[in-house]
Formats: sequence, C-alpha cells, structure tokens
Amino acid sequence: MSPTPLPRGAAPFDTTGITRGADGIARYDHLAPSVVAMVRASVERHPDVEALVEVGGERVTYAQLWDRAARVAGGLVGGGVRRGDRVASLLPAGLDWVVGFLGTLLAGAVAVPVNTRFAAPEVEYVLSDSDAAAVLRPGEALPAGHPEALDDLVPGDLAAIFYTSGTTGRPKGARTTHRNFLSNVETAIRVIGIDRATGPSLRNLVSVPLFHVTGCNSQLLVQLALGGTTVVLPVFDGATFVRTIVDERIDTLVSVPAIYGLTLARDDLGVDLSHVQRISYGGAPIAPALVRRLMERIPQARLGNGFGLTETSSIATFLPHEWAAENADSVGFAAPVVDLALADVDDAGVGELLIRGPNVVDGYWAAPEATARTFVEGWLHSGDLARVDEGIVRIVDRAKDVINRGGENVYSVEVENALAGAPGVADAAVVGVPDDVMGEKVGAVLVGADVDVDAVLAYLDTQIADFKVPQFVVVSPDPLPRNPGGKLLKRTLRDGTDWGPPVRGR
Repeated sequence: MSPTPLPRGAAPFDTTGITRGADGIARYDHLAPSVVAMVRASVERHPDVEALVEVGGERVTYAQLWDRAARVAGGLVGGGVRRGDRVASLLPAGLDWVVGFLGTLLAGAVAVPVNTRFAAPEVEYVLSDSDAAAVLRPGEALPAGHPEALDDLVPGDLAAIFYTSGTTGRPKGARTTHRNFLSNVETAIRVIGIDRATGPSLRNLVSVPLFHVTGCNSQLLVQLALGGTTVVLPVFDGATFVRTIVDERIDTLVSVPAIYGLTLARDDLGVDLSHVQRISYGGAPIAPALVRRLMERIPQARLGNGFGLTETSSIATFLPHEWAAENADSVGFAAPVVDLALADVDDAGVGELLIRGPNVVDGYWAAPEATARTFVEGWLHSGDLARVDEGIVRIVDRAKDVINRGGENVYSVEVENALAGAPGVADAAVVGVPDDVMGEKVGAVLVGADVDVDAVLAYLDTQIADFKVPQFVVVSPDPLPRNPGGKLLKRTLRDGTDWGPPVRGR
C-alpha cells in the first residue's frame, strides 16, 4: 500500500501556483522548460548585471557568461559530444567551473560534477561509470568553438549526474533532470523568502563546493534565475570568507554550521555585517547556542535550516526564521511541493523518512537494483530515521551509518571497504566521533596482529578522499563486537571506545 503523506504543519511558505498531478506529485506551475531557458531569460533581462565573481579572479556580466558558456558548448559539439552525452568536470570551484557546467547544458549534454577531493580510484570510477564523452580538467583550456545553445530542451531531459557515495562503497550517480533543478530553484526562493523584484541587487557567497547540490542547485542556479550575483570562494579560508562578505556586500549566505561557528558568531569579529539579510545552514546538526549567537550578532538577518539529499536535488525541508530558535534541533517543514511520510514507525514514533516531489531524482545512473531499492512507488526511501511532530521534522538517527563531518557525508562502509586492503588490518569498524566544531569526525577501530597506523593512513590516502580518512584510530586486541548474525554492533563501539588524541589534526 502506498504511504500516506503526513500533515504539512504550519509552515508559512508560499504555496500559490501549485497543482497536483494524477501521480499524486505536486508541481509548480509555469516554470521554465529547462535550465538553459531559465538562464537565457536572465541574460535577456539583465545582460549588463554582474553575474559571477571569482574571489581573486575575474568578474563577468550575464552577457559575458552566456557568451563564454555558448562557446564551450560549441567546442564540445565540435569535439564530438552529442545530446545526452556525459561531460565530467574535475575543475575547482570558480568561473571556469560555472562556464563548463553551463556550456555542457547548452550543448544538450549531461554535466557530471566530480568531487575534487576524491582519490584517484574514486575519480576513475566516476568517469568510467558515467561513460564520460569529455572531461574538463584543471590546467587545460575549456573547449571553444562557434557559439551553440539548444533551445528545445524539456523538463524531463537529463541535465546532470551528481555522484553520492553509497553504503555498498561504490558512488551512485543521482540522475538529475531539468525539472529537478528548476523545482529546487523555485523552492529555495520561496522557503528562504527572497523578493524576486530585488533579484539583480542580490549578492550570494558560495563558500561550499559547487560539486555539491547545495552550492550548485540552491545557490548558483537560484542566483542565475533571479539575475543576481554569485560570488564564488574557490578555497575556504576563514579570514577571506569574512573579508569577502564585507568587501562584496554579500546579503545571502548558505553554509554549514561549522563555518558560522568559526567565523560569524565570534564576539571579537569587529566587522560591519548589517548588509547580511539571509543566513541559511544545513548539512550538519547545529547547536541551539550557535543559533542564538548568530541572532544576536546579526539581528537583521533571517535564519533558516535546510535539509535534503543529493537525491532530492538539495532542499526537502526547511526551518524558517520564526521557528529557528526554539526548534534548532529540527530540520523544519516539508518544502511547498514536497510530501513526507514515515515507514516502519516504532513505538516512539520514529520511522524511515520517505520523500516525494518534483525535486526527487528519477533514480541512479546505470544502477537498476539500487534504484529499485531506494525509489519505490514514487517515494524516495531516505535511509534517515525521523520523528515528525505537527509537521516539524526531527532527524534522530541515520539508518545507513553515515558520518556527518562538518557537512561532508562519510559512509562508514566505504571507509571499511578501503581498510580491508590496508596493511596488517584483519578487521575494521568505522563510526562517528563527536566533535564540537565539525559535529562528527571519522573514527576507526582496527584489529590485527601487527597494525602500523601510519602505514594504514598512508594507504588510505591513495584510496579515498582525505576527508574520509579516519582522524581517530584505535587498535584493539579483541575481536570487534558483533551480533549472532555477524553484524557489527556500532553503538557499542561508539559508546565504549576510548579514542584518545586524534592521529590527524584536520
């Protein structure tokens, strides 16, 4: 039997212009047919408005951005890329990343943003799995040719594949359509509470990776839809972050709680932040005390907590400013076109969070079995355990044993799989270690007769991204705790392990 959507609660989001189809899914009316059409409209309305600023680099207007992207599209087409082909990007955050991404879409191809912190084997897997027809690489000139821009793309066309690690240890590619992108853009505008009339004056700082759906879908694309300015910080540095907010007169910020805790909430900051109007956070739990400090430090700013997944194209729920202080432990209400349900609810009212909406991707690239397990009768099975009270969602645990390291998801099984090949390691378990700044850090308990921790870490450096490498390591003389079925008892490890000092200080 299909799940029953939960009541929406008292969220003050704009719900005008929404219709529900025969499939039960709510959709926004009158969206652009594609991201290309959306950006073209902004270029026509605001050709001379500053579209993109790379901190320490170039500034370009909407007309200039479109011209560069169209020439990349022409270069891709001239190089043999055809409609629907995948184009992977290994570029760092900045102007070239944006131009390459838009150029890929203008060519009718499918963008594959690659996590720049992936280790070489992970990168090669993504390139192979996506069957990329072209790869945009650092240090190489972007493709260039006669300007091209397809104008017949439709909402259901595949636009991008964002790879997200899975519990099997292999990254999975979330198939993101133009409809998914456009639905999330509209959701962001409504839940954050942006006045569309102010679009060309808006200035948003992207300090999170563009290869993540937060940076790309809920910041870059939102600004491109509104005709505002996106300021991209290629490499995060606390002092540069604060200086850029001031120098560029940033009014909209979206980041993880750790960044705000380390920078904006400081009592001794000593800079004028009166122009900051919106502060959104997500990707990790936030301490109620940090919410209160931000409200005191930047009283004119509206705060909000967003929650979502790669599979939801970013925003699934949002906690508005009016609820932020008293419900800091929650992720808010369902977005205007999102339905929520709970599966396998226990006596405490906790169940797996199910999500339905036009922002939910249509499955994983070339992974029919994983798609069938995760997307059932139109509902995304998130793997997150939640409780919902009067429409307010509280995530209480992660069914997939995900470690949330300052907004970066680290899947424990993926790290355990890498440890299986490490020298001297006979058995391994990976869990989250609580941390006041990052929320969690990665901890590993290793079993082996002759484990050299330095050698193990050096091996992991060649196999997985640096943020996944454990910062806490304990070598145990005893077997790992398991139930009769052989499943690791990770709660026992979390509660009973004396981690000692970190072996790495990141």
